[in-house]
Amino acid sequence: MAPTLQQAYRRRWWMACTAVLENLFFSAVLLGWASLLIMLKNEGFYSSMCPAENTTNATQDAQLRWPSCDPQEEMLNLGFTIGSFVLSATTLPLGILMDRFGPRPTRLVGSATFAASCTLMALASWDTKVLSPLIFLALSLNGFGGICLTFSSLTLPNMFGNLRSTIMALLIGSYASSAITFPGIKLIYDAGVSFMVIMFTWSGLACLIFLNCALNWPSEAFPAPEESSYTKTIKITGLALDHKITGDRFYTYVTNVGQRLNQKASSLEENDLYLSSQDVRGASENTREKSVPLRKSLCSPIFLWSLLTMGITQLRVIFYMAAMNKMLEYIVTGGPEHETVVLKQKAAETVGFYTSIFGGLQLLCLLTCPLIGYIMDWRIKDCVDQELSGGTEGIALGDARDGVATKSARPRYRKIQKITNAINAFTLTNLLLVAFGITCLINNLHLQFVTFVLHTIVRGFYHSACGGLYAAVFPSNHFGTLTGLQSLISAVSALLQQPLFKAMVGPLKGNSFWVNLGLLLFSLLGFLLPSYLFYYRARLQREHTSDWEGPLKSPGSVDL
Repeated sequence: MAPTLQQAYRRRWWMACTAVLENLFFSAVLLGWASLLIMLKNEGFYSSMCPAENTTNATQDAQLRWPSCDPQEEMLNLGFTIGSFVLSATTLPLGILMDRFGPRPTRLVGSATFAASCTLMALASWDTKVLSPLIFLALSLNGFGGICLTFSSLTLPNMFGNLRSTIMALLIGSYASSAITFPGIKLIYDAGVSFMVIMFTWSGLACLIFLNCALNWPSEAFPAPEESSYTKTIKITGLALDHKITGDRFYTYVTNVGQRLNQKASSLEENDLYLSSQDVRGASENTREKSVPLRKSLCSPIFLWSLLTMGITQLRVIFYMAAMNKMLEYIVTGGPEHETVVLKQKAAETVGFYTSIFGGLQLLCLLTCPLIGYIMDWRIKDCVDQELSGGTEGIALGDARDGVATKSARPRYRKIQKITNAINAFTLTNLLLVAFGITCLINNLHLQFVTFVLHTIVRGFYHSACGGLYAAVFPSNHFGTLTGLQSLISAVSALLQQPLFKAMVGPLKGNSFWVNLGLLLFSLLGFLLPSYLFYYRARLQREHTSDWEGPLKSPGSVDL
């Protein structure tokens, strides 16, 4: 039932467009928890914990059908904590499984799990006095299903060649913007549609994701363009093999010899290629010999520096999301010692208004993430893959966007250009992060709009830049494991925001200046990654220059 790689390649734009929509409405929707919390309280989840005479949220009493209290909110927030932990902590095992089995099973499981979570929330709302505990399982399945859908889409850009980083940026941008989903659902809920109907409808839409994956996603993993050229793997329709090997097995064999075809493409026409079984077996063995072990990627300086940079950025972003309300409140009141009833009321109104603006700006990730992808793809189409170890001096062959070999006295190498683009992407992201840290130090309400925009851009940029870097310098079969490990370590580093928040509201009495100053100085360490990439690129360029007259190996063979 699963399509072949050839069929999937023809449907790649449909798969990419639907994956963006699916990420936007079904991935990290738990990040919009504030809106879901209001709906759960209105539906009476754990309202039995509240005495009838001890209700909170007095301004919304007319809208509430159930009592609400602090113990109820603490219990529901515990469910959110579990769900968000699953959303982050399962990235590493998911990455390993996806590297082993490919994206199709992961996506099928993720869509089924997400549909089950929505069904459980709908059923639990039928009788919340008895079924409220189901919300814990529902939120856990929601987080797991969402991260499955996100992870399984991250190798899809391999089918787009020189547009790979741009498509990846769109996918990551839709993931980052998914926090807008629950606020949108709350608008439907406030319009009078019941919570049960909304959740059952959402579950049905998740089943459509399952159907779409079953019909359009291949059982094989998407090989990177450098490892298997799609223009030669899929478009060669006149290829024949000995022993009458045809059909689906044909594409598996050609995938194994992708590199061999790349080297011989200059002398072979697409419709005149004939390979023997011996060639296939030899190429397969040669591919295994040239495979890069995972431990080499894990211990590479590029990956280690990326862990530091991503951990710092994640901590900076998460702390602001946790402390934003308190920071805005401090700007209005000037601290607890200056609080009055009038100032408290004004602070509550200001925080509510600015929080709404901040939530709406999350969609900006969908617009800004492609920019960093464009930076990662800059001039890739003008590059060649490698020098040939033999043949005419000064001639370099490579696959440009049109697949035609190019001749140049000094060719621009694909891997060197990718490293250059990564330097530019991370430098821009770190500059924006520093600018964000500076605006956080200034207690001005109007300036906070600039802070919101910078925060949203950085949140979309650093995930896209990291994904593009990993896709550029590491083997595609390591991508899931490396991304999962990076996400897990970043999530652990983000736990430091809790003691920082306690320090701000405790000894510092709500003044975030010193915490923000420390984080600003700490964020300067993020420039170490582009600095190392600059050094690594210089090594590649020196290797190319020294071996230009008689190249012994391609620049891409320099150790990471």
